[in-house]
Amino acid sequence: MRVLVIGNGGREHALCWAISGSPLVTRLWCAPGNAGIAEEAECVPLASDDIPGLISFVKENSVEFVVIGPEVTLVAGLGDHLTEIGVKYFGPNQIAAKLEGSKGFMKDFCARHNIPTAAYGRFKDAASARNFAKSLGGRIVVKADGLAAGKGVIIADTIEEANRAIEEMLEQGLFGEAGSEIIIEEFLPGEEASFFALCDGKTALPLASAQDHKRVGEADTGPNTGGMGAYSPAPVVNEKVADKVMLEIIEPTVKGMASEGTPFKGILYAGLMIQNDEPKLLEYNVRFGDPECQVLMMRLKSDILPALIASHDGVLSGFDLRWYEEAAMIVVMAARGYPGSYTGGSIIKKTDTTAHPDNVKIFHAGTLRNENGDLIANGGRVLGVAAMGDNIAAAHEKAYQAVDSIDWPEGFFRRDIGWRVIAKGRPGHEY
Repeated sequence: MRVLVIGNGGREHALCWAISGSPLVTRLWCAPGNAGIAEEAECVPLASDDIPGLISFVKENSVEFVVIGPEVTLVAGLGDHLTEIGVKYFGPNQIAAKLEGSKGFMKDFCARHNIPTAAYGRFKDAASARNFAKSLGGRIVVKADGLAAGKGVIIADTIEEANRAIEEMLEQGLFGEAGSEIIIEEFLPGEEASFFALCDGKTALPLASAQDHKRVGEADTGPNTGGMGAYSPAPVVNEKVADKVMLEIIEPTVKGMASEGTPFKGILYAGLMIQNDEPKLLEYNVRFGDPECQVLMMRLKSDILPALIASHDGVLSGFDLRWYEEAAMIVVMAARGYPGSYTGGSIIKKTDTTAHPDNVKIFHAGTLRNENGDLIANGGRVLGVAAMGDNIAAAHEKAYQAVDSIDWPEGFFRRDIGWRVIAKGRPGHEY
């Protein structure tokens, strides 16, 4: 099978790494890819949002299956164009992708189908938004309706902070068109976790659990990012919680989308808030998370490609995936200044994967090679250093040993990935 992966981040590196090991693959491309992906696949100089260019490439190279990584490409409707030319792909179509592309659409959908989530309101004018925020009181969440690269969520501790966020989004255009409508939500206390389910339009197959770290600073402080690290499994998603998530959130979503004429195929990534074993939906993403995808691919025993094809073909019923019992952790190394302004082009040394044991993998997120062949930073989140271990503590130790061996003075990372598990000393995950 001739396969094309779309994207250039750590998620796509992990997918290419996993897919490249499939005996089904005869040729693997990635558009546009990065310096790390180039070791797993042939990189194609096409932007992930260049729909005409990607379709032309698929036709000219007889691509048989396309794996769409980024949400922007899904929301732009690449899948619909692939369907028109008779090529299979992994991911939802453009309408179904609105579960991530519009937070207002997602919240209204949850309301129609009684899916547990936070109380909310949708607003396009600042005055109404401020009045609603005041009525909620306490901590308030302000979200841009559209895609904002993981940065369109502001948690306001006071009404003054909420009003400032409302002004920045609606009146100052902080997130451009993505913030022309905003969602005001009540703040949900608890512990966040990521829950992934592979869907084929009618069947949902739960994957391993994971937990990421969105805030840039240690102890989960500072502004939100695309993710500074993750681990799997997430002990907060115990068997009881997982059953509730499937029964109350995932399955009603799959049934609801089908009943509304927009069957969902691909990955449903539920961002959850869990308190006293009661999960509520914070938001949906319609693709693998980054960096959660990396730890999931580390732990996956099964060949991923047949599962992705089964999702498209609607034959997940009876399908099974096998997972390693070991835990996995990834630590993200980012350019100094991220998630604000940062400078690219700095040289990164000592990333040779052969210097690390088999249970350590360096996933590239924002890298390229200069004319001298040096590895240079080309993004905010640049590397993801992942490791497997008997438990979270062992994975933590191996990941940070590898991080400390990398020579990149212009980068930074959090030292406390997995701190919730470590602090709580959950059974089997002591530190």
